[in-house]
Amino acid sequence: MSEVFKGSFTQQEPIPEDAIAAAVAVMRHGRLHRYNTADAEVSETALLEQEFAASVGAKYCLAVASGGYAIATALRAVGIGHGDRVLSNAFTLAPVPGAIAAVGAVPVLVEVTDKLVIDLDDLATKLDKAKVLLLSHMRGHICDMDALMALCDAAGVTVIEDCAHTMGAAWRSTPSGRHGAVGCYSCQTYKHVNAGEGGLLVTDDPAIAARAILLSGSYMLFDRHLASPPAAAFEKLKYETPNISGRMDNLRAAILRPQLRALDSQVARWNQRYHTLEKGVQHTPGLTIVERNPNEHFVGSSFQFLLRQWTTAKVDDVLSRCKKRGVELKWFGAAVPSGYTSRYDSWRYADITALPKSDQILAGLVDMRVPLTFSIDDCSLIARIIREEVSSVFQQS
Repeated sequence: MSEVFKGSFTQQEPIPEDAIAAAVAVMRHGRLHRYNTADAEVSETALLEQEFAASVGAKYCLAVASGGYAIATALRAVGIGHGDRVLSNAFTLAPVPGAIAAVGAVPVLVEVTDKLVIDLDDLATKLDKAKVLLLSHMRGHICDMDALMALCDAAGVTVIEDCAHTMGAAWRSTPSGRHGAVGCYSCQTYKHVNAGEGGLLVTDDPAIAARAILLSGSYMLFDRHLASPPAAAFEKLKYETPNISGRMDNLRAAILRPQLRALDSQVARWNQRYHTLEKGVQHTPGLTIVERNPNEHFVGSSFQFLLRQWTTAKVDDVLSRCKKRGVELKWFGAAVPSGYTSRYDSWRYADITALPKSDQILAGLVDMRVPLTFSIDDCSLIARIIREEVSSVFQQS
C-alpha cells in the first residue's frame, strides 16, 4: 500500500514559552501602543528594533505592521512616487509588485534564471528604465549580490531588498538585506519569525530612516526609538513627510524578541529538513533540483524543484497524485492565480511584457512549504512520495 503523509503544511510550531510570557506581561499592563509607555519605560517595539539592527549590523531599524508595508515605506522613503517605474524580478509573490503599485508607481519586471534568481543579463538591459530596483529574494534564493550591486551602483540605481524569505540568510558573510540601501523583512506566520503579521526595515541612511519613521506614524515621538538617527535628521523632514500609520505594536514585538534570539538555531533546523528533501529527490527521472550558489547561506523554509518541459496536464497530474497522498505542492505556472500563488502576467497593474525565459521556468516550477513542525522522518517520507509520483508520471511520457 502507498505511503501517505498525514501532517499539515500550514501548521507552525507553538509560540515559545518565553515569548508567551512576554506577551502576557504586555497584556497585563495594557500599554500595547508603541508610544504608550510608563515613566522611564522603553517599549518592546523599540527594543526589538535595537536588537534586530544589531543582529544584521544595521545602524537603523523600524518595526511596522507588515512586510508589504515595510516595502512600500522603503519605496516612499527613497523618493518613489506616482508614475515612477520600479524594476523587480518576475518570480515573486503579489505583495511585492503590490507595494510598488500602492505608492502609485509602475512595476517593470525582469527575467529570472533557472536558479530562481533575477537574471542579471536582462537586468543590465533595463537599468536605464528606472532609478530603483526592488529585489525579491523569492523563496530564499539569493543571486550574486556582488555582481548585482556592481551593476546597480554603476547605473545609479538604488536597491531595496525584499527579504521576506531570507531573514537569517546571507550572501558570503553579509546578512541578506544589507547590500542595498534598505532591507525589508516579514514577520508573517509563514516566515522565519512569527507574529501573525509584522515587518522590519533596516538602513544605514539617516534620511531614509527618518522618513520611514515619520511615514510609519511616529508623530513627533521619534525620540522614543532606539535604532533611529539623531533628532537633527528629522528637523526638516517632520514638516514635509506625511503620516501613513503602520506601526508595529508592543504585543507583536514582545512575541518576536525571543524568537529573534533563537533564529540561528531555527535556521539550522530548517536546513536539516531542506537537505533531507533535496537528498530524497535526487536523481528522480524528469525532476531537476534547483542548484544553490556556494556563496549563498540560505534558509530552507521552502523547497522548489523544476519539471522541465512538462505539459500542463502532466504537472497537474503530479500535483493531484501527491495531494492524494497528503503532500501539498504549489505550481507557479498556472494561468489563474490560486491561494498565495500567482504568475507575473496576472498582475495587470504592472508593465507586462513577454518574458519568455521566465515563462519557461515558471511552467515547470513546483514549490512546497517546509514548516518546522515536520520531522526529519516526515521530510524523508515526503521526498519518497514526490519521487514516486514524479517518476510514475514521467514514465508515461
